Amino acid sequence: MTAGVVVVLIGGLLEVCGSVSANRGGSPAAFTDEIPFKITWPDAEFTLPTSGALYKEDDFVIMTTTEKEKYKCLLPSLTAGEEDNDKEYSGPGPGQLLEPLFKRSSCSYRIESYWTYEVCHGKHIRQYHEEKETGQKISVQEYFLGNLDQKNKDEEAENVPTKNIEGQLTPYYSLEMGNGTPCVLKQDQPRSTSVLYVCHPEAKHEILSVAEVTTCEYEVVVLTPLLCAHPKYRFKTSPVNAIFCQALAGSPLRPQRLAQLDKEQEEQLKPPFSATGVGWWKYEFCYGKHVHQYHEDKEQGKNTVVVGSWNSEEHIEWAKKNVARSYQLKDDVQKVKLVSHFYGHGDVCDLTGKPRQVIVKLKCKESESPHAVTVYMLEPQTCQYILGVESPVICRILDTADEHGLLSLSS
Repeated sequence: MTAGVVVVLIGGLLEVCGSVSANRGGSPAAFTDEIPFKITWPDAEFTLPTSGALYKEDDFVIMTTTEKEKYKCLLPSLTAGEEDNDKEYSGPGPGQLLEPLFKRSSCSYRIESYWTYEVCHGKHIRQYHEEKETGQKISVQEYFLGNLDQKNKDEEAENVPTKNIEGQLTPYYSLEMGNGTPCVLKQDQPRSTSVLYVCHPEAKHEILSVAEVTTCEYEVVVLTPLLCAHPKYRFKTSPVNAIFCQALAGSPLRPQRLAQLDKEQEEQLKPPFSATGVGWWKYEFCYGKHVHQYHEDKEQGKNTVVVGSWNSEEHIEWAKKNVARSYQLKDDVQKVKLVSHFYGHGDVCDLTGKPRQVIVKLKCKESESPHAVTVYMLEPQTCQYILGVESPVICRILDTADEHGLLSLSS
């Protein structure tokens, strides 16, 4: 785009973006798709931020909605100032930076709808499923997807490899894990996995993804802050630049249609989300209230078990010790992909004598049906559950999550 005209569309709300002032930051700075922006709607007492992007009172556009509401939108002055990562680096190599993770025998887990993946860093990768049989006996189906290959070398690559990880070209360090469980489909050749370690300053060594790239050959992406000390492995984040749109006389603080859209999205998130469970039980999730497990019988009626109840203070305490938000790298911007919430104080479990509890994982999942909801329940430990809730509806509000994973559902 040129510096003279800015076009902004919000769900088709804005039809006109007026003329930019002649003093557009004193230079022909352009708005491009590579630089993320977010429109905010401040009140009359708003003052411009003193840090971050620079704003000037004479640098604005007048925008008009389809309802003829008018807004004066202040635009940020964009400056380069990006850190140069190509400077001389004489610190430890990527393998050495990851050594503390390997030495402390740390393991990370990812729970899918059926399989659980266990990455014990520098040791092995295991895929397993546990099932309870009669008499509470537990059977385990498992495969080792790889064990540490001693041939791995910590050599400083002249050109660090990169991979498109969820829309972002990302540098990574690969650890090859071979000699896994023999694969019947490949004449009993051992399974193998490439573990791609990716820099993420806020991560706690969590598994971002697991994929079977070819038959019995896998790729696991792990987010870790340890690699961020090396300039060649840093993920370059682009700050989201705010555009402040202030209502002019006779216009509401926020466009009416935008406020209506927000209200409709909030209504879609109201309880309950429900789905049929496997066999006897069904599950009901009421956001910010409870998780129930129930069975309906024509003669005895509805038998309900409280799996967990919401308490924001208890969740915050849990979040301080656990990962409450997971990210994806998309269009050079960090996007929240999943948040986890703790629901405690469920009905007392006969087998443990303790209250049931559940971790609810709210995940963005695109679908052709905008209102589709997928719900699954796992029980990795007796009377301690994981409830997965995946929906396009969730995609719209995940980026409102604070450091504790709490969502803002109001406009």
